[in-house]
Amino acid sequence: MESSILNSTKKNLGLGEDYTAFDSDIVMHINSVFSTLNQLGIGPDTGFMIEDATEEWDEFLGEDMNLNLVKTYVYLRVRMLFDPPTTSYLLGAYEKQIEQMEWRINIYREGLSWSEPVRLPLI
Repeated sequence: MESSILNSTKKNLGLGEDYTAFDSDIVMHINSVFSTLNQLGIGPDTGFMIEDATEEWDEFLGEDMNLNLVKTYVYLRVRMLFDPPTTSYLLGAYEKQIEQMEWRINIYREGLSWSEPVRLPLI
């Protein structure tokens, strides 16, 4: 399996590794998705970004195999930004998958770092 974040995303978009005409656009969209994932609590605390095909999934995900769905999430989000579907049915299906993955990512993250809410005294 491709370990380069950029190349694997390009492959899922139907683009070959050697086709670089849209690399800057795809990198920009991938980095936007990484910002969203950071806000969801996934990835390094300081954030993460790629510049080219040298950054790999392990650098972002580490060894946690439970986060493999992040790869599909990144692809779907980039697809919606870079080449959105033309039919409302497919657009709705992608949006539903993205929402479900965000929910699953939140549930997983809460399981790792849940803290009891602070109860404020009643006045």
